[in-house]
Amino acid sequence: MTDTLQTIGPESTMAELLGAFPGARRALFAQYHIGGCSSCAFSPEETVAQLCARNEDLPVEEVLQHVRDTHDEDAQILISPQALSTMLASDKPPRLLDIRTREEFDAVRLEGAELFTQDLVQDAFANWDNAAPVVIYDHTGTRCLDAAAYFIGHGFDAVSALEGGIDAYSRQVDSSLSRYRVEMDE
Repeated sequence: MTDTLQTIGPESTMAELLGAFPGARRALFAQYHIGGCSSCAFSPEETVAQLCARNEDLPVEEVLQHVRDTHDEDAQILISPQALSTMLASDKPPRLLDIRTREEFDAVRLEGAELFTQDLVQDAFANWDNAAPVVIYDHTGTRCLDAAAYFIGHGFDAVSALEGGIDAYSRQVDSSLSRYRVEMDE
């Protein structure tokens, strides 16, 4: 992965950028209002240079540096499957939020996990202890960073995103959890 991070440049496609930097979409939208709606969307085949050129001729290296910096910040939010396993075995385990579909949640989940719903989010913001540990996970770790950033942005201090999602947890920690593939995977 480190080699991939180093080879991302102006001629890299947006698909390559998003593959190397999972939080890039959020970073681009927050800083430059790119990628959040149909009027500012981009295609996976578009290069970073093309994207910058059609968005007020943004400086490509500045945009790439912003994505890299945000990626470094995102790394601080991630928790490894092994570290989560240790936390779950402790006297004060974290609250687990599963942001996958109901069908995925019903098929396989981490013990004690709650399905991420709008009602749950409203309850969290109104009633949860903002300092208590929360770990958010998805299938492969591609979307949970965004959800964790959302909670952090709303004042939660101890939120983490499971690196590699439940798939990595099942491979690295608990092989009794069924692994699966989603046709239109994150």
